[in-house]
Amino acid sequence: MNELDASAVALARRAHVEALLAAYPDVTPAEHALLLGWFRKEASALDIGMVASNPDIARGYRLFRENHVDRFTLADLGKALAFAGVVVALCALMLFRAF
Repeated sequence: MNELDASAVALARRAHVEALLAAYPDVTPAEHALLLGWFRKEASALDIGMVASNPDIARGYRLFRENHVDRFTLADLGKALAFAGVVVALCALMLFRAF
């Protein structure tokens, strides 16, 4: 597949996602899974920016982001706790070495 074919496929895929977002939340479970997969694994920052700037799908895009993208998950909480634990351990180590 050459670059033109790849860009045409990506453009068609983004257009399909935009059509699904225009109908969101009235999408089937398969379409819902497609939206999640596209946002999590396929979409580039440019793709997301192009979708976000489309005023025709603003309502569906906002609802989708509120429900799935902008929420904290248990994985996010675990990462934050691990980071805080490392910071506390490093501070304790520095205090231990200082005295």
